[in-house]
Amino acid sequence: MDIVEILLKILFAILVVVVIMTIAAYSVLAERKVASWIQGRVGPNRTALPGLSAIPVLGRFLVRMGMWQPLADGVKFLFKEDPLPGHVKKWYYCLAPVVALVPSLSTVAVLPFGAYWVNGVEYPLVLANVDIGILFILAISSLTVYGIVMAGWAANSKYPYFGSIRSSAQMISYELAMGMSVIPVFMWANGPATGFGDLTLFGVVAAQKDLWLGIWMPLPAFVFLVSLFAETNRLPFDMPESETELVGGFHTEYGSFKFGLFFVGEYAAMAIGSAVFVVLFLGGWNFLPTFGFLPDWVANPWATWGWFGSVVSVLFFIGKTLTFIFLFIWVRWTLPRFRYDQVMNLGWKYLVPLAVASIIIYAIVIALWDTAVTVDHIKPETFGPAPQ
Repeated sequence: MDIVEILLKILFAILVVVVIMTIAAYSVLAERKVASWIQGRVGPNRTALPGLSAIPVLGRFLVRMGMWQPLADGVKFLFKEDPLPGHVKKWYYCLAPVVALVPSLSTVAVLPFGAYWVNGVEYPLVLANVDIGILFILAISSLTVYGIVMAGWAANSKYPYFGSIRSSAQMISYELAMGMSVIPVFMWANGPATGFGDLTLFGVVAAQKDLWLGIWMPLPAFVFLVSLFAETNRLPFDMPESETELVGGFHTEYGSFKFGLFFVGEYAAMAIGSAVFVVLFLGGWNFLPTFGFLPDWVANPWATWGWFGSVVSVLFFIGKTLTFIFLFIWVRWTLPRFRYDQVMNLGWKYLVPLAVASIIIYAIVIALWDTAVTVDHIKPETFGPAPQ
């Protein structure tokens, strides 16, 4: 790999991180606007940039939609006074927000978000198309809890400490169910129908051209989605914050830029979690499932459009992801917060048994399908790793 390729990789990585951070920033705006619509309010509609807001029609529309609000919030967090409480463990207190944010951004390295085609062969748009993509995502995303635990412990206060302990217990409870819920997905993606034989996420997307796994695997999809809500600490699973009981939870002692890092990390995790769900259960960037009898172009009608088709595949993937971000927001402003004992009961008494049952059921179904039916509609030779 020469210096040009290395620089292109770095530029590509920076671009991906910028996109994720932008989506996270505007997810905060979407949270406030959707909440206002649900509650019959207006939401942010005053922030404006000098000059741009004076543009006829368009400028006024952007102001009323609150499009400049994320920029104003970012500047506010950056320049707001950042006090350091005297009773905290200072080094860990400052380190915790970074530890909470970095894992959320690291997982995007192995997440495919589109495709390009060379001589009819499909290749993924991804920073690193590794064979253990899903294991990397599950392992790195679970490190976020260390930032939360560190923040609660470093705050040297009982309420943040309670919140951090809740976070670790919740992560253990739902990480197990989440991990088991993806096993049926990879049992199907690595069967004779596809022949990939690895844990790459690109293989999962390629295996869904005929039928999205969320359609015929609703049980694993449901377990994964509920676990995703718990892993991202979103309502009704926001036990680490729980302002009605713990003031502000693990970030009670935080303010200004450090609090903003926690906030961005939460919304980045929500965005990347939505993207992972789209990859695993909603066909990734595939347009529609062919159901085994429709022509192949139904799955990727833009496969012959060159670079423009690659752009469209990325935009379609982002559209699916934004739909699930809206679902996260909708659920937050619809359901009340669970009690702590209800969260634990749901994880251990319901989701874990459901995940185990889904493994057994789909193992039998897939084995019967592979032995009784010859599946030749997916041709593994039409897919491959990115060319060197």
